[in-house]
Amino acid sequence: QVQLVESGGGLVQPGGSLRLSCAASGFTFSAYAMNWYRQAPGKERELVAVITSVGGNTNYADSVKGRFIISRDNAKNTVYLQMNSLKPEDTAVYFCHIDSRRLRGYWGRGTQVTVSS
Repeated sequence: QVQLVESGGGLVQPGGSLRLSCAASGFTFSAYAMNWYRQAPGKERELVAVITSVGGNTNYADSVKGRFIISRDNAKNTVYLQMNSLKPEDTAVYFCHIDSRRLRGYWGRGTQVTVSS
């Protein structure tokens, strides 16, 4: 059974940092690119970052480029999102997601990130 479990969210002041983790199971993690999405209240889900299956290539939304870093550890079946210089507009629920047409229907519960003073 495919499972995605996000963690690491919380309340942080503007300019602060958080590291999100997503533990994956039930599929061959190392074979798939992985994404991080976020959804703010009243807004559509937004693709934030993508990493290829072996981590050689990454891509970011313009809104987070230069501040966020996506990485993965295939030995631990985990994908990470290091978020630096956080802004109030980064407040959202963050989800990891499998970049696969066959497995695209699987989502975790997400982890809440709140950036506020």
